[in-house]
Amino acid sequence: MECRELTEYAIGRLTGEASSRELEELQGHLAGCEPCRAELATVEETWQTLGSDPEAVVTPEYRARTLALLEDEIARRRIREFRPRSRAWRALGQAAAVVLAAAAGFLAAKGGPGTAPKPGNGVAAAGSAVPPSWPDLSENPSLTNLSYKTDADGRVGIAFDATTHHSITGRPDDPRVSSLLAYLLSRNETAGEKSRAIELVSGNFGPGAAVASPEIVNALAATLKRDRNPGVRKKAAEALASFRSTSQIRAALLDALANDPNPGVRLVAVDALAAAAKEAPDPKTIQSLRDKAFDPSENGFVRARAASALKAIDL
Repeated sequence: MECRELTEYAIGRLTGEASSRELEELQGHLAGCEPCRAELATVEETWQTLGSDPEAVVTPEYRARTLALLEDEIARRRIREFRPRSRAWRALGQAAAVVLAAAAGFLAAKGGPGTAPKPGNGVAAAGSAVPPSWPDLSENPSLTNLSYKTDADGRVGIAFDATTHHSITGRPDDPRVSSLLAYLLSRNETAGEKSRAIELVSGNFGPGAAVASPEIVNALAATLKRDRNPGVRKKAAEALASFRSTSQIRAALLDALANDPNPGVRLVAVDALAAAAKEAPDPKTIQSLRDKAFDPSENGFVRARAASALKAIDL
């Protein structure tokens, strides 16, 4: 397991849903990770504290954070592999993870269990392509409280907390904006945050818009190849498909077509590769589509889409 999966594993243990393998992974990880041991203690204490504060008030900040967590859970589980567990226990575990994470944030804000110092709230000047407090990404900071927007004049807006709160506004082809977007694509730890970053990139670097930087293409290709969430991988494939085709993008989509375990991702790859092949037929693309069309072990929808694509290409 990874540090970012601690809450999910901890909830599984607290609800009794975790398998013996997951319990072993959790114990093995905790043995060598002091921060996660401390975090687990906070999770368990918060679990015991839930429901014991009748005076809690649902503030606008608490409501916004809860809705963000729910959105993240929906994105994380939009497409997922079947796992033969009790449906009731699985639903309970998912709901508990959302409630517990939200409660932990609320308790921290009140000074309860596991309270951490609040970051400063200095706000960078917005409306400038080069804000005076541009964050230093060289230390790989964890960026939180992310929000995105697109202005009518074509600029993108990115607000987040690092050591202080930043609000960055600039054109998407600004090298520093591109670097920040690429960083968010490669470093975001939750499916919801990464999905929103991909959507912002797709909306601003698609056909007729600014040309995506190599950093952004690299980050999307890496997400498509390595992200564990199939919904996020599908969004990354769709983003790459919206760009003008290059050898790097074609290679990433060919790899997804050949190796991605999710048929939804492979369908996106088929459509994108077929569209590119209509403009400039590529022998490797043609052969990959032909292999999928005649592969008896392939998903039926993928086979049919590949066969249809081949018919539409002028060979």
